[in-house]
Amino acid sequence: MAIFGRDGFVRKQEIAFAKKLLVWKYEKSGMALPHETAISDHARKIVDDAHSIAKKTGSNVLEILKETVTDIQNKKKE
Repeated sequence: MAIFGRDGFVRKQEIAFAKKLLVWKYEKSGMALPHETAISDHARKIVDDAHSIAKKTGSNVLEILKETVTDIQNKKKE
């Protein structure tokens, strides 16, 4: 089993973290939770975007994930 890479253990953990963060943000804001597949797809996109940003800027993926989820929730409230 690969540790790193597109389908590796670390990526799966990042996606799981992004899903938990999304659910927490939805619950905190009082918004209805979307279907599980929508949350999973959204989390996967957030992680992919975070890796792209990290490659370009040399930033920390975890911090980018947190910022991205917060930005998305703020846009949905508007």
